[in-house]
Amino acid sequence: MPRNYEPEFKKKIVRLHLEEGRTYASIREEYGISKSAISSWFNEFSKECQKQADTDNTVKTDLDIMKENLRLRKELEEMKKENLFLKKAAAFFAKEID
Repeated sequence: MPRNYEPEFKKKIVRLHLEEGRTYASIREEYGISKSAISSWFNEFSKECQKQADTDNTVKTDLDIMKENLRLRKELEEMKKENLFLKKAAAFFAKEID
């Protein structure tokens, strides 16, 4: 028997995939939801956002915002790694000078 999920829960699952970059497998494992359900919710959400974009193309859709958040999270993580590397390099060269 199919379960009925609240729209907010479906959006949360889609957000986990889009904003946090979680895989369907990890979401499926944590929440016990089938891959087809997640995929279906993602497609519904995409269509909904496309309709919103078609009616008002000056406003960013939730889908665009989620994708941008994921891109920025990845970029931030890369910058943190680079920053850590530079700190280690500075400490190494500071020891060499002494």
